[in-house]
Amino acid sequence: MRYLVVVAFVGIVGSLAAALVAMMKGDSSSGDAHRSRRMARALTARIGLSILLFLLIILSHWMGWIQPTGLPAH
Repeated sequence: MRYLVVVAFVGIVGSLAAALVAMMKGDSSSGDAHRSRRMARALTARIGLSILLFLLIILSHWMGWIQPTGLPAH
């Protein structure tokens, strides 16, 4: 389970980095529309991966695959 969460985090950070590269790239030959489309796709992938990771953690807790740690609830 840890490896799956780590892979999801790496994917989230990677898509965020791809959006940053698309935003910062100053290549005028590719055009603003193409750059904006690439950035939007990368950010959409980041949002999708974040939601998928959140649902996976909730499902894992519900199935008993992971246990909460930390302060006990009173």
